[in-house]
Amino acid sequence: MKKLGLIGGLSWSSTARYYELINQAVQRERGGLHSATLLIDSLDFADVARCASQNDWECAAGHMLGAAKRLEAGGAEAVMICANSLHKVVPQVADMVGIPIIHIIDEIGAKLKADGIRKVALVGTSNVMMDRDYRQHLVSAGGVSLLPADAELAGRIDRMVYEELGVGKVTRDAERYMKSELTDIAKEDVQAAVLACTELELIVDVHANVLPIYDSALIHAEAGARFVLEGQ
Repeated sequence: MKKLGLIGGLSWSSTARYYELINQAVQRERGGLHSATLLIDSLDFADVARCASQNDWECAAGHMLGAAKRLEAGGAEAVMICANSLHKVVPQVADMVGIPIIHIIDEIGAKLKADGIRKVALVGTSNVMMDRDYRQHLVSAGGVSLLPADAELAGRIDRMVYEELGVGKVTRDAERYMKSELTDIAKEDVQAAVLACTELELIVDVHANVLPIYDSALIHAEAGARFVLEGQ
């Protein structure tokens, strides 16, 4: 199997989910006691979140580049940044390392395109849901159109991620809120919703909604597992 490097801690709760999902996929494919060959560089989320909240993308890129170089030096043959919110720094990091980066937006777009999905609601934090670069990249990668961004929803998700989900706290209020919002989105002219925040799966049952849900963490993790298994 190939060795994959994960840049994690963004937050630790979603990184734990990535580790679980990738290993489950490898075990399903290989059977027995097989597990994924992974390296994880887990960062201090407080430092990275401070950069992102101040729109200091040079600061964020420095953290990501340092982690990517450590993973490359440790033998990783590709890297994944286990978050949507760091999408802005991927090109800068990719230019400075000698191994590929498996980009979360490219993988979401490829999945939407393969499934024939054309009209999508993007759901995530403000620096994803409201961000022109993320939206344009997803439109290009997936060949989709997007509902207009909902600033109120993005702000509420910001608070849930940074005050609750990022520290592993799951509440019934958060679950009820997201279920209500996704029910309302299902009434719009869309075919699916993309959970473009790797923590949202903690409070959204992706299999129990009227609208098909595309979970970015699951899609990205499956891409990571496919890379690992290329070397079997």
